[in-house]
Amino acid sequence: PKPSSAASDVYKRQIYNFMKPTPQYNWPLLSERVGTEVWVKHENHTPTGAFKIRGGIVYVDYLRNKKNTPLEFIAATRGNHGQSVATAASQKGIPSKIVVPEGNSIEKNRAMVAQGAELITYGKDFQEAFEYAVDLSKADNLHMFPSFHPLLVRGVATYGWEVFNEIDGLDVIYVPIGLGSGVCGLIAARNLMGLKTEIVGVVAKNAPAYSLSFRDGRSISTNSADTVADGLACRVPNETALSCLLYTSDAADEGLGV
Repeated sequence: PKPSSAASDVYKRQIYNFMKPTPQYNWPLLSERVGTEVWVKHENHTPTGAFKIRGGIVYVDYLRNKKNTPLEFIAATRGNHGQSVATAASQKGIPSKIVVPEGNSIEKNRAMVAQGAELITYGKDFQEAFEYAVDLSKADNLHMFPSFHPLLVRGVATYGWEVFNEIDGLDVIYVPIGLGSGVCGLIAARNLMGLKTEIVGVVAKNAPAYSLSFRDGRSISTNSADTVADGLACRVPNETALSCLLYTSDAADEGLGV
């Protein structure tokens, strides 16, 4: 269903009470190299250096206004989602545990601890860390902070709204896919604004789970996700995110780039 404009205004207020919109710039040398006008959305200018914080703010605000507010969160991450959880939770005085795989980015680990999280290291990759976090959430009665959720998508969609609101006549947007909140948020923003911009998802060559799944129209997991692009190191697609992509007709025509 088409997102509600009134609801999107609520999400924007929640986020912009915490941070300002991020800039988008047209870089001449990049445009020259590509051979067309290219704009870059600088989500590295958020307080956590990534777009994920937008979804975290919306998700935590929603739960904070419910009667049974979680006493503690737990999540799994390679870094950006964990920073979102730690920061959004700390803003509301809620503790968080973040599970990361072995060999995770030292800088992102330090950032999550500085943002208020207790860090736990487990597993060889994100999927093993995620499964361990789910087990801990059940054993210790912690709220499992999802890596993909409609509320996260609604928050993330605000960066798409900023792009479409600031740049007229965009033909194509390329967006990287980790678990899918970014690409689904862009689709939601585009549809809400009644635009025809083509959206192309991009996955890492050695983490092609979403590309394979999209091609075959069903969830396909891979044995590994060995890529330096740690935010894209997914080997098990999220079923809801994949359904969103398969449902989107223009994405079905274009496919996912690797």
